[in-house]
Amino acid sequence: MQMRLSNATLCLVTFIVFSLLQTPTFASKRSYVVYLGGHSHGIESSSVDLDTVTDSHYDFLRTFLGSHEHAREAIFYSYTRHINGFAANLDDEIAAEIARHPKVVSVFLNKGRKLHTTRSWEFLGLEQNGLVPSSSIWNKTRYGEDTIIGNLDTGVWPESKSFSDDGKVFHKGYAATVGKLNSSFDTPRDKEGHGTHTLSTAGGNMVPKASVFGFDILAAFDVAIHDGVDVLSVSLGGEPTAFFNDSVAIGSFHAIKHGIVVVCSAGNSGPAYGTVSNIAPWEITVGASTMDRVFSSIVVLGNSMRFKGQSLSDKVLPGKKLFPLISAVDAKLANASIETRKDRTLVNSGTLVSVIPTVLTHFILYYMYLCMLISSLHAYKHADLPRLCRTLCQAGAIDPKKATGKILVCLRGQNARVDKGEQAALAGAVGMILANNNLTGNEIIADAHLLPASHINYTNGLAVFAYIKSTKHPMARITLVTTQIGTKPAPFMAAFSSKGPNTITPEILKPDITAPGVSVIAAYTGAEGQRIKISISAEFSSTLYPALRCHVLMFQELLAFLNPFILSGVLQQSYIEAGPFNYGAGHVQPNRAMDPGLVYDLTSKDYLKFLCTLGYNETLISAFLQEPYECRGSISLANFNYPSITIPKLVGSITVTRTVKNVGPPGTYRAQVRKPMGISVYVKPRKLKFKKVGEEKTFKVNLKVKKADAVEEYVYGQLIWSDGIHYVRSPIVVKAA
Repeated sequence: MQMRLSNATLCLVTFIVFSLLQTPTFASKRSYVVYLGGHSHGIESSSVDLDTVTDSHYDFLRTFLGSHEHAREAIFYSYTRHINGFAANLDDEIAAEIARHPKVVSVFLNKGRKLHTTRSWEFLGLEQNGLVPSSSIWNKTRYGEDTIIGNLDTGVWPESKSFSDDGKVFHKGYAATVGKLNSSFDTPRDKEGHGTHTLSTAGGNMVPKASVFGFDILAAFDVAIHDGVDVLSVSLGGEPTAFFNDSVAIGSFHAIKHGIVVVCSAGNSGPAYGTVSNIAPWEITVGASTMDRVFSSIVVLGNSMRFKGQSLSDKVLPGKKLFPLISAVDAKLANASIETRKDRTLVNSGTLVSVIPTVLTHFILYYMYLCMLISSLHAYKHADLPRLCRTLCQAGAIDPKKATGKILVCLRGQNARVDKGEQAALAGAVGMILANNNLTGNEIIADAHLLPASHINYTNGLAVFAYIKSTKHPMARITLVTTQIGTKPAPFMAAFSSKGPNTITPEILKPDITAPGVSVIAAYTGAEGQRIKISISAEFSSTLYPALRCHVLMFQELLAFLNPFILSGVLQQSYIEAGPFNYGAGHVQPNRAMDPGLVYDLTSKDYLKFLCTLGYNETLISAFLQEPYECRGSISLANFNYPSITIPKLVGSITVTRTVKNVGPPGTYRAQVRKPMGISVYVKPRKLKFKKVGEEKTFKVNLKVKKADAVEEYVYGQLIWSDGIHYVRSPIVVKAA
């Protein structure tokens, strides 16, 4: 044991030394956004106005780079319409110097953004048995007629039946980050699939019997606002950061100033706490949940055990024939390492992440060392990690001599789920069982695999691995995929859906709501490479992207008044009840949103006061607005009129204030409270009487820690205002200090 630990220590020292040797010692230019605030010219700006702005950017940067020519070489985007600023390739030292200039609001790296939908409409109550009832919001809003949707995504595939019209494309920021792009990027045509999928969900045509077989963000916002869109779908995000260093937050604020609703995805980084992105209060942030439809595929073992999984593969194994079953551990190539990719990008569930070779090398070495260390320690002799390091079914890791003619069992993680099936097929496997790891638990996804396949949960996966170990000749079969409607529980929070609390301003609850975002059928790209990549043999795809929460966009005219209702019993992947950090105020119910009764109204002026409270100085905010602004007085973040109450550090007691506006008929609303555990809640007044539309009433809520019952973690409750017809719910989220 002592010798093993010494060897492990030696390996660690070697790893550290090698890491240091691989660390670059020279500075290089990086892509930065220099944000200067807004513009003073009006909406109907001329081309001369726009050219003048661009010239001003060159003149500004010239003072730092020494010449006009150098400034022109560095700048690859000028934001000229509504957002004032530019994107340029700069040395870090120059960027830091620019950031100190009094006219500059912020300077931040132009980072890549992660890409974050038929049954869903019926599940949301918008249609019944393929027919749209007269009470549906679709009829009331004429299917969004004359509404312009801006989709900040990977583009669109215009030939899709969902879009029965050369547009704008913004890729220079991406190119500045990852290097020169080929000519296929010089078009807004969607070759990745994500943009077509999300836009067809939000605004595509009804297609009967549809079935499945990092741009420069500020530039896109600037043009979208100028083009007069009514709503923006932003299905991407990154690490939460200060608002003036966040391109999505900046672009969203300029959009809402022009009356544009901005709907963002919460992210794909769940189920860990504090992973939610797009956390500005002026963004509607949407989590991902399931609906009551599954594409069932049963795994039947040689010992007659049956496990229910999901798939969308159109390939079928013959009859009830059993095939040899093998784990990817036992089917790996003798010389296969735990990471075999040699390119400079890692593609995982549709996310493209640029990776510096040195960083990748460090990761590989660290992972190898971790596996070696754990396997060397006697205390961890029963750990499965060394084996799991080799069960991921990655490219170049499977031995065709061992896998041919067999059903291969792969573990979820690292590479994309459909890529695992492709690697299994390339190695000669006749089928694949995809088993969840502990992190993804009970969340199973229907994918269009290249071969017969079934995705099963973590517990069932353990049983399959145990069966393989228990017999010399393990056998299995995978049944034909069948569609099942009305499954329970539903909705069910997706494990991948990013989760609160908000790490920048914990007083603002994020996500705001949840909507269907798992296994949603919508249009897809016709690009051949992507068809192969995700195993699609038709023009429609089913996917799990949280961006498919674009369901919310279908009733965008009502978003300003949307007060979603919580569906009781919303679960997460562990089959325990989820909370507001999963689903915000609850699962969206569009038909009920047509008549919410009361709303919590917020304007751009409220958001400016919010920024003042956070400590942003008047000079920055004035540059942001392109007009003088004074932070008059201070407000408490607890009193910001958000439709939820979140107190992240309650000491003793606090009284918060909210104002609601009546958007329905005259009526009297009474308060109903579900108290968070260990917290007393008192509402004053307990009754609000409204005599007309547009009338506002203010109320106070006192929250007090019950010392005997206090717990040092977040607890949840809710406040409901009801007139017997409308139920206006607000989450209460509290953590005692």
